[in-house]
Amino acid sequence: MTVLFEKRINDLRGFLGSGEAALVTDEVNIGYFTGFFHSEGALLVTENSAFLLVDFRYAEAAQKQASGCEVICFQTLSASLTALLTAEGVQCLHAEASHITVSRYEFFRKKCGEQHVDIVADGRLDKHIGSLRVIKTQDELDKIAKAQQIAEAAYSELLNDVRPGVSERELAARLEFYMKQRGAEAVSFDLITITGKKTSLPHGVPSLDTVQEGDFFTCDFGAVYAGYHSDTTRTVAVGSATEEMRQVYAVVLQAQLAALKAIKPGVPCSEVDKTARDIITAAGYGDCFGHSTGHGVGLYIHELPFVSSRSDMVLEPGMVITDEPGIYLPNKFGVRIEDMLAVTEDGCRNFVNLPKELIIL
Repeated sequence: MTVLFEKRINDLRGFLGSGEAALVTDEVNIGYFTGFFHSEGALLVTENSAFLLVDFRYAEAAQKQASGCEVICFQTLSASLTALLTAEGVQCLHAEASHITVSRYEFFRKKCGEQHVDIVADGRLDKHIGSLRVIKTQDELDKIAKAQQIAEAAYSELLNDVRPGVSERELAARLEFYMKQRGAEAVSFDLITITGKKTSLPHGVPSLDTVQEGDFFTCDFGAVYAGYHSDTTRTVAVGSATEEMRQVYAVVLQAQLAALKAIKPGVPCSEVDKTARDIITAAGYGDCFGHSTGHGVGLYIHELPFVSSRSDMVLEPGMVITDEPGIYLPNKFGVRIEDMLAVTEDGCRNFVNLPKELIIL
């Protein structure tokens, strides 16, 4: 594994010019480059060296788990950082713009200025890191697949609990328990287990509202395994479904399957979004589909690439994305069907093995 992390750090180093260094402060990105996911410190990558700076609480664990870098236990982060910048001859330090507060940036700018080092947080480092993480290795794909397997098994058990009188919040708690019981280290996000009219809310929050006969039940769920996320949504009916419910479900399923078929290398993300959106629009529900068709999944639940009309990215093998069109009718109901898949050399591999036809519990 050391070779893997050394390669990742070298890929990060490819962003740097002469006399430059990169300061990584996002914990997820630190884990991506070193294999150590529990640091509240920083990773400093220079032209020739890499240093993981942690405080006493994490020093022993970092020494055992981190790869491809030298672990330094600091008393004061700024003092250790500026000393390393001087020793390495750094003149310009790039920081992650999306992971540094204004106050912290100003603090580091002052400290670096005392050592005649410029600090830059203009988003270029963030973009470079995003471009490295967007293509998953086989090891990453295996972890995502395991996260999905855990989540699916838990969801399949949860369906036995979805019945009239059970609250949305209880179902969310049970689903989280079922996932952790099967090996998940966490849930991917606040689980969405909503029913009835609330299914028209794309990110509805579970409450003490209870499932009723004739409701739709929407479950958007995911597990985290070894730092990697899964993401799936299914909508089922409880007891019965009206003709309108069946019609809307059929349109969403048609759009979801069409987008799935469109996913392959060389296809713009915007084209996948258009494929699903055109079907929903043609059926008269265009105004009821207000979010993008999908997004990347990995160490974050939402990351590059984004499958939207505004995206300028083109699909490549190794990218992991979701396919999740939906129709949401205010004060009535909503339907979303979501798979998670990896782009392959000739199409895609769907991680999800759950049925997609309308299930009536």
